[in-house]
Amino acid sequence: MDKIIVEGGRSLEGEVKISGAKNAALPILISSLLTDGWNTYTNVPDLRDIQSTKDLLLHLGARIETDKDTVQIDAGGVGNHEAPYDLVRKMRASILVLGPLVARLKKARVSLPGGCAIGARPINLHLKGLARLGASIELKHGYVEATADRLKGEEIYMDISTVTGTENLMMAAVLAKGTTVLSNAACEPEVVTLADVLIRMGAKIKGAGTSVITIEGVSNLKPVSVKIIPDRIEAGTFMVSAALTKGNVTILDCEPDHLEAVIHKLRLSGAEVSVKDKSIQVKGANEIVSVDIKTLPYPGFPTDMQAQFMVLMSIASGFSMISETIFENRFIHVSELKRMGADIKISGNTAMITGVPMLSGAPVMASDLRASASLILAGLAAKGTTEISRVYHLDRGYEEIERKFSQLGAAIRRVKA
Repeated sequence: MDKIIVEGGRSLEGEVKISGAKNAALPILISSLLTDGWNTYTNVPDLRDIQSTKDLLLHLGARIETDKDTVQIDAGGVGNHEAPYDLVRKMRASILVLGPLVARLKKARVSLPGGCAIGARPINLHLKGLARLGASIELKHGYVEATADRLKGEEIYMDISTVTGTENLMMAAVLAKGTTVLSNAACEPEVVTLADVLIRMGAKIKGAGTSVITIEGVSNLKPVSVKIIPDRIEAGTFMVSAALTKGNVTILDCEPDHLEAVIHKLRLSGAEVSVKDKSIQVKGANEIVSVDIKTLPYPGFPTDMQAQFMVLMSIASGFSMISETIFENRFIHVSELKRMGADIKISGNTAMITGVPMLSGAPVMASDLRASASLILAGLAAKGTTEISRVYHLDRGYEEIERKFSQLGAAIRRVKA
């Protein structure tokens, strides 16, 4: 397996351009299943999860053409309703084909997603919602089998605010007969941008970005041309890297409105954050101040930024607490940070951090996507060399992260296995 080697101790300086958002691109690419004709998507990041999605759509019968960051998809010939285990196991977001397939083909057979390093992330809310819309749901031999002559609008309350659940049910409901109301819906920007795309296709959706989304079903949708929004988690990761290394970094092509919670916490930690229309400049302070964090659904502090911010707190002055309320088992990176000299204790869903003067480079192992990014950040701030293994997680969600950090002055390289 590839490794990433980081020589720490350098302040990051310069500009970095943010790629398209993986978590926005995946459901938007899958929404092509709802139309006939060529959809065009630009600013699509070159990531392993994007390729997995294209592989799945090809398997279902779609035609796909790719040119740099542009992906064109024609799902007019889709006739295969089965998403097999070998494709779904690579990426949990594959479950998002369930709603569109039932809505379009009247049936779907989708493998149950496997386990996940950061928690179970069950799909029961997806299935309950589809059942409310009139689908017959059966679990057989590790697959979800769903059928419906035509889905019918209904009021659906989701016990937990779930991003993929909201997206799946929204895509199913746009072709349902009648009106669907999703209560306790997720408010994340990725949900809003999917709703915007569906509206451009001809869907009738109101309330995206609030906890109540109303969808009036239509009989068919038309293809669209769409630019994928910037990745707020990639932007947040580079923002923390500037504060961590006492550097001065300008993040270009981002959406500051999507990062208000991260901006607020960085300012409290002592960093100077300047916001413009599509850019954010972060200047690190000489002394990093301890700040408490509690992860929450949007617009709260994102769980996908928890590991990166923990690295910042590990060299802050004083004591801080980070509470993880979204996923269980999302502190796996703590043991690796402790190998680098961090003073962190875990009690239930809370990490208690006493800042240390400096981290020390060490061999460490990544456990998931955001943990991989946090270990790179730790390596940038540490004294000496950090060797990070199992970095294939990074390729799922960060486009050319080594090149981008190198452009900012980091001593970072990938060693091919």
